[in-house]
Amino acid sequence: MPARRSFALVGRSRTLDPTRFAVRSDLADVRLADQVFAPHYAAHQPRRAAVAADLRTARAADSAVLATLAPGDAFELLDVTGDTAWGIAPASGFVGYVPAAALKEQP
Repeated sequence: MPARRSFALVGRSRTLDPTRFAVRSDLADVRLADQVFAPHYAAHQPRRAAVAADLRTARAADSAVLATLAPGDAFELLDVTGDTAWGIAPASGFVGYVPAAALKEQP
């Protein structure tokens, strides 16, 4: 099937589970642009976990853990604010927050 070149937003945006879909009130993964409206979209940047790191539901260090990234695990980085990165852990399919220092650029 050829890549989609355009799309039309019709009706209301769908409400998606933020732990499974990279959607926040201010930003969404550009791959979801045909499903949700967001003020900004971001293309993911490939990263790897440099050290083990908990993927959390929120920026707070005491928020719920969705998964744990092992060293070398892939991470699709969408945003960095302060010392916290937000994105997708493809191995688990979860979307969440990790310490930015736990990530390294993918070679």
